[in-house]
Amino acid sequence: MAKRPEHLKPPRHLSKNPPIPAPEPLAAGEEHGGPKGREPTRYGDWENKGICWDF
Repeated sequence: MAKRPEHLKPPRHLSKNPPIPAPEPLAAGEEHGGPKGREPTRYGDWENKGICWDF
């Protein structure tokens, strides 16, 4: 992260930000924001609600 030049000071009315919490680790095989249920590519093509397509 870039540092503020020494000659520039932050406004006095601003307080320090709290530290950013570390993200919780994901379980093995779990995706963040991925599809729920079975893997959509388990047959080699994408499948959703019984409809299969290939890119």
